[in-house]
Amino acid sequence: MSNDTAKAGPAAPEAHGPTGRRKRFYSSASAGEHKGGFALFLDDRLARTPAKAPFVLPTLAAAEAVALEWAAQDEIDFASMPLTRIAHTAIDGVAFATEAVVAEMLKYAETDLVCYRAGGPSTLVKAEAEAWDPILAFAANRLGARFLCTEGIGFVEQPPEAIAAVRAKLEEIGRRGRGAPLALASLSLMTALTGSVLIALALAEGAINLEEAWRAAHVDEDYEIKLWGADEEAMQRRARCHAEMTAADRLWRLAAA
Repeated sequence: MSNDTAKAGPAAPEAHGPTGRRKRFYSSASAGEHKGGFALFLDDRLARTPAKAPFVLPTLAAAEAVALEWAAQDEIDFASMPLTRIAHTAIDGVAFATEAVVAEMLKYAETDLVCYRAGGPSTLVKAEAEAWDPILAFAANRLGARFLCTEGIGFVEQPPEAIAAVRAKLEEIGRRGRGAPLALASLSLMTALTGSVLIALALAEGAINLEEAWRAAHVDEDYEIKLWGADEEAMQRRARCHAEMTAADRLWRLAAA
C-alpha cells in the first residue's frame, strides 16, 4: 500500500470516557424506560454520564447491553467497558456536534485506505484487491460514490460527486431521530479504527461482516506479519482495538433494535 496516514488515523482511536478504576458503589444494574428512551439504572437510580446528563439510550436493547456491562464489574474499570464509553461519547459529545462528526469522517473519504494500492509484490496486490474491491463496489452500487484508486501514497483527488454521496449518507444517518448520536458515535469509531469511512459504511450497511471489515483494515499489516512475524505489544494494542470495533459494531445495530 497504501496510504499510511489514512490507515493510522488518530492516535489510539478509542471511545472517550472516564479512565482508571473505581470502587463499585451499586448492587444492581438494570435498564428501563425513561422519558421516551431507555435508561441505565444503578440500584434503581438513574445513572448519569461524565457530563451529568441522564444516561438514556434510544432502544431497550442498547440500554440492556450497557446494563450488563455495569453488572459484570467487580471494580468499575472503564477500560473494560467499551459500550459505556461509546454511549458516553454519543450522549455528551456527538449529540451536540453532528456536523463536526460528519466532517471528521468525510476527511477519511478524501484519502480513504481502500483507494491506495500497493504496486507489488503480486501477493499483496491480490490481497488488497480481494479485500478492497468489494468495498469500492459497495460505495458505487449502494451509495452512488465512485472512487479513484492509485498506487503508492501519492495523493489522488476524489471526484466531488463521490465525496458528496458519502456526505449525504452520513447526514442521513445523523437525522435518524433519537438513535442518531449513538449510531454516529459508533460509525465514527469504526471509521477511525479502520482508517476508512468506506469500510465502516460497508459494515454498517451489511455489505460485509465484522471480521471482513477487520481483515480489510489490516491487509497490509497482516502481510507484514506473515513476512516478519508479529510484535507482541502491537498485537496487544490490535486486540484492544478489535474489542472497540466489536463494541461499536454492536451498538450501531442496537441503536436501531
